[in-house]
Amino acid sequence: MAGTVSVGRCGALLTAPWGRAAAAVLAGALPALAFPAPALWWLAYVALVPWLLLLRSSPTGYRAALDGWLGGAGLLLAVHHWLLPSLHVFILVLAALLGVLWAPWGLLVHRLLGGDPGPGRVLVALLAVPSGWLMVELVRSWEYLGGPWGLFGASQWQVTPALRLASVGGIWLVSFLLVALNTGLSALFRAPRARIAGAAGVLGCVAVTAGVWWGAPEPEAAGTLRVAVVQPGPYEGDEGGRHRFDVEERLTRGLAGRGVALVVWGESSVDHDLSRRPDLRGRLAALSRTVGADVLVNVDARRADRPGIFKSSVLVGPDGPTGDRYDKMRLVPFGEYVPARSVLGWATSVGKAAREDRRRGDRQVVMRLPDGARIGPLVCFESAFPDMSRHLAREGAQLLVAQSSTSTFQRSWAPRQHASLVALRAAETWRPMVHATLTGVSAVADARGRRIGAWLDTDRPTVAVYEVLLARGTSPYVRYGDWVPWGALAVLVCCGAATAVRRWLRRRTAAAGQRTGTA
Repeated sequence: MAGTVSVGRCGALLTAPWGRAAAAVLAGALPALAFPAPALWWLAYVALVPWLLLLRSSPTGYRAALDGWLGGAGLLLAVHHWLLPSLHVFILVLAALLGVLWAPWGLLVHRLLGGDPGPGRVLVALLAVPSGWLMVELVRSWEYLGGPWGLFGASQWQVTPALRLASVGGIWLVSFLLVALNTGLSALFRAPRARIAGAAGVLGCVAVTAGVWWGAPEPEAAGTLRVAVVQPGPYEGDEGGRHRFDVEERLTRGLAGRGVALVVWGESSVDHDLSRRPDLRGRLAALSRTVGADVLVNVDARRADRPGIFKSSVLVGPDGPTGDRYDKMRLVPFGEYVPARSVLGWATSVGKAAREDRRRGDRQVVMRLPDGARIGPLVCFESAFPDMSRHLAREGAQLLVAQSSTSTFQRSWAPRQHASLVALRAAETWRPMVHATLTGVSAVADARGRRIGAWLDTDRPTVAVYEVLLARGTSPYVRYGDWVPWGALAVLVCCGAATAVRRWLRRRTAAAGQRTGTA
C-alpha cells in the first residue's frame, strides 16, 4: 500500500509542470557523476535512462522538446558547475541558451519511444536516438559555443575497451554506443511489445565493443623519450608571475643528470615576451644547458612583433629560443575572450571574464627536438578538441604535449576532468600525450591511453620524470577521421526522408479515398 502511495505521489509530481521541469533538470544532470572527480564511469551505462523515460512519457511533443531543453541545461550546468565562481549568473544564461540544442533530441526520443512502441520503432530508435545525441555534441563542440567539454564518451577515459573504440571512431563512437545502450535499456524497461528489440540493442552494443576490443589494430613500439613535467604549484599576489618563474627554474635545475630529452612547463609559465626580456632568455638557455634538454615553455604576454596578447608554446634550447613557436588557436570563451563583446561585454562586470581578448594563432606546429623526436603542442582548452590532436598526428608528431592551467578552479572537478582527456586523445591518435599544468592535475598517457605513472595532484610544487614509450603506425581514427558523425547524419537524413515519404503516401491514400467516396 505504501509503495502504491509513493508511486502515486511520484506520478503527481511529474504531472505538475514545475515538478516535471525539476525532474528534467535532475535527469539531465545525472550523467555528470560519471566524469571526474566522482568518476563513477559505470553510471554512464544507465545515466540517460531516467531522462529517456521522462521524454517518452511526455504528454505532447512540445513538452518533450521542453524536457529535452531543460535536461540539456541541467547537463551543462552539472558538467560546468565549477565555472560558477568565475561567471556567476552568466553560467545560468549560457546553460539555458545551449540547452536548446537538446530540444529536437527530446522530440525525437518522444516520437520514437513514446506510447507503446513496437519492435520496428525501437530498432530505428537504437540508431536514430544516439545519432541525434551525436549531432548535439558535434554542434556544441564548436569552439564559439564552448567547445567539446564533457562529451558523454569522455566519461570512459579509464575503461580499456572504450579506449580501443576511440582509436577506431574517436570519442564519437564511444558516445554513440553509450547512448544506444541507454536507449536499449529504456526500451527493455518500459516498452513491453519491444523488449526483444531492446535486448538486441543492448547485446549489439556489447558485441561491437567486444569485437573492437579484440580485433582492432594496435600501435607498434618505436623507442622511448624521457620527459619531465614541472609543476610549480599555487601562487598568490602581485609577484605571482616572478615567484612562479623562480620555482619553475629551481625545479628544472634539479633535473640535471637525469637524462631527460624534454622539459615541459605549464600554460602561462612565462608572463613576458622573451624577445623583450634577454634576462629571461638567458636564464632559460642556461637551464637547457644544465639539464641537457630543450625546455618547452608557454608565454602569455603582449608580443613585440604583433599587436595583442598571445599564448604561445616556445621551445628553448641551449642557445635560447629555437624558433619553434605555436600560438594558441582556440581560445576559451569568456576566459580568454568575450564573444560579441559589444553585446556580451557586460559579463565582465558580473564575473571574471577576460578584460581584453587574446589573439589567435593561424596554424598548428610540429616541433623537432635535437634527437629528432617530433612533438605537437596544444594549449589548455585545445586538448578537448579531437581534430587538433588528429591533425598533429597526421603531420608527424610522435608526442602530443598539452600545456594547461586550471589554477582558477583549483578545488573543483575541473583539474581532474581536464587531465582525463589525455587518455582519450592518446588512444585516438596512437600518440602518447603529456598534460603539464601550473598547479595540477598533470598527467601522462601512453599510445593506448593508459596512464603512465601517478597524476601530479594540486597540493604542492613538484617535478616528475616519465619514460614515455613512443609508437608508430596510424590509428583508424586518424586515417578515416570523423566517420561516426557523418554516419549519424546519414541515419537522421534517412529517417527524415522515410518520414516524409510515409506522410506523402498517407496523404495520397487519404485523397484517393475521398475521391472514391465522392464518386
